This record gives sequence, structure tokens and C-alpha cells, in this order.
Amino acid sequence: MRSRDGNRLSARSIFKLVLLFYSLALSASEYLISYRYVVQDAILYNETLSVAKSMQKCSGSAHDALLLESDGSDNLKQIISKNEDEFLSFIHTLGLDVKHSEINTNLQNSSTTILTLKTTCFKVDFNDNFARITALN
Repeated sequence: MRSRDGNRLSARSIFKLVLLFYSLALSASEYLISYRYVVQDAILYNETLSVAKSMQKCSGSAHDALLLESDGSDNLKQIISKNEDEFLSFIHTLGLDVKHSEINTNLQNSSTTILTLKTTCFKVDFNDNFARITALN
């Protein structure tokens, strides 16, 4: 119902402001990223980067952030591939799990080292030229 002073318009404008606030607050997307790097006998054996959009809201507080050039793209895996060195340096600061094993058979040494970034949630804000990637812990 509309009152005499016409407060229906003000209620509609408040609703629009709340909707605008939520759309701005929710503009950041959340992604799950994992990384695995395997070196066998001093040769890169396998490198795997998995990027998936999160199906559920991630909980945690934002810590470190990284700015990567995006050139207007919103494909996170392509952006990371173009800026691979910067991204790898960034995830090394987050902490990687290291597993190393050595086997000596008939006087021959064989070693395997595996670096793993466990699946971590990142909040990603896409801008016209940059993607801001923030780790959630």
C-alpha cells in the first residue's frame, strides 16, 4: 500500500541501493586452485595446475594478494598461464608441501621430489586490465 507521503518510492530506492551494494560486494569470484610439481632424477616429470570455480562460499580471512595482467580476460587459467613465474612465486610464499624420496639400487641413485599446494580458495576480482588474486586462509 502507498501512504499519502509517497514512501513507496523511497522503499524502492532503498531496495535498489541494497541490491547495488550486494552486487558490488559479490563481484569477486571464488576459485579453488591446486598445484603439483614433480621432479624425478633432476628432470621435470609432471606439472599440474588445477583451477575451478568454487561451488560453495569459501570461509576464511583474506591475506596475501597478487595483481596479474589480464588484458580484459576473465579466464583465470589463461591469466595464470601468461603470468606463470609471478604466480608460482606467489604460491611459494603461501607454503607448499614437499615430499622427497631417494632410492639406491645397484649403485644408481634415483630421487623424486613432489611440491604440492593443497587445494586453496582464492578470491579473484577481475578488472579491465588486471586480476587481483587474494588467498583465503
